[in-house]
Amino acid sequence: MADDKTNRGPQDASRINIHEDYEVEYWTKKFEVSRAELEAAVGKAGVSADAVARELGKAPA
Repeated sequence: MADDKTNRGPQDASRINIHEDYEVEYWTKKFEVSRAELEAAVGKAGVSADAVARELGKAPA
């Protein structure tokens, strides 16, 4: 199934897709970080939203 571009939340809330601008916008607002900070955290922790939250020192998604 293709992504629904009208849905501004993540397609799969347990994973972070840094290749979709609307998902990056969602996660940067949720974690209150910049795109660069989010990308760095995903690079270190992987795409799991909970792992990225821990990497950023935020509450799990």
